[in-house]
Amino acid sequence: MRVPLVLLVSFLSYTMALHSANKIPTPTHRPSKLKYLLEPPVYAEVVGRRGENATLPCILKFKPDHYKVKWTKLEPGRFGPENIVMISNAHAFKRHGRLGPRANLRRAHNMDASLQLGTLQLGDGGRYRCELINDIDDESVVVTLRIEGVVFPYQSPKGRYAMTFHEAEVACEEQDGMLASYEQLYRAWTEGLDWCKAGWLQDGSVRYPIISPRPACGAQARPGIRTYSPKDKKRDRFDAFCFTSLTAGSVFYIPGAFSLKEASGACGRRSAELALVGHLYAAWRFRGYDRCDGGWLRDGSVRFPIGAPRERCGGVPAPGVRSFGFPNKTSHIYGAYCYR
Repeated sequence: MRVPLVLLVSFLSYTMALHSANKIPTPTHRPSKLKYLLEPPVYAEVVGRRGENATLPCILKFKPDHYKVKWTKLEPGRFGPENIVMISNAHAFKRHGRLGPRANLRRAHNMDASLQLGTLQLGDGGRYRCELINDIDDESVVVTLRIEGVVFPYQSPKGRYAMTFHEAEVACEEQDGMLASYEQLYRAWTEGLDWCKAGWLQDGSVRYPIISPRPACGAQARPGIRTYSPKDKKRDRFDAFCFTSLTAGSVFYIPGAFSLKEASGACGRRSAELALVGHLYAAWRFRGYDRCDGGWLRDGSVRFPIGAPRERCGGVPAPGVRSFGFPNKTSHIYGAYCYR
């Protein structure tokens, strides 16, 4: 049977129209590449330790006649002039904010606008933007600075879940650290941190990392970072997750049966002082410190660092810093961990 020509043409027109209506539109243009700055900026993440120096790369491909380069630290929740680190042009640069005194331009060649930060501190980690400003045109690249360190859970001498957010901030600072960020806690979890007590983080959230779910800690849920609902920083109370990094000094142990006061005196006679919790964690993490003896620390806790777990030393098959909690300060049982 022959199909009338008019019907055949109508069918083909309908089919083509239907196809066009369902076809995903092709973008008419693609995002333009950066004209002046190299992207990616050599490497997107720079890793450094406290006390060391770091260079955040920013390389020009093409240099306009009149331009400025502005380096800014992108801190969540903080905006304004205090975030600017440095503004430069082809001839000079000016430092700004709290990071300015430790900032310089590398200037390895005439197209180099890389930022150098000296004597890194714990709070220097984060995202930095290198922005080239040319009249009304500007473009930028972002580089992440990661301070290599260790996250440690911290409980108040008053007991479990005894600190508001601000008290947790102070507690971490007193132990040579700062409240950990979510990114730092997440990295610690990937490296083996499993802790069944919730703690404050830098952003005001309350979380805890679980690798092996168990009835009292995550039940049958999968491993991961558990997150509490939003908490009141002034009223709610939890522990803290602190972050510290490499220290300039060293930790050493004095054997003995001291009270807390006697332990402090023993360190003082060696031109040292009782170590902080952060000191001991940094020594364990970065210097491989391993000692199977409980010793006093300055906060009144008793701990010991284990790099190579063994049967009579900690009873746990993973490396870490073990804690005996906060014994009676007059107990004449433990040695002393000193820092010098």
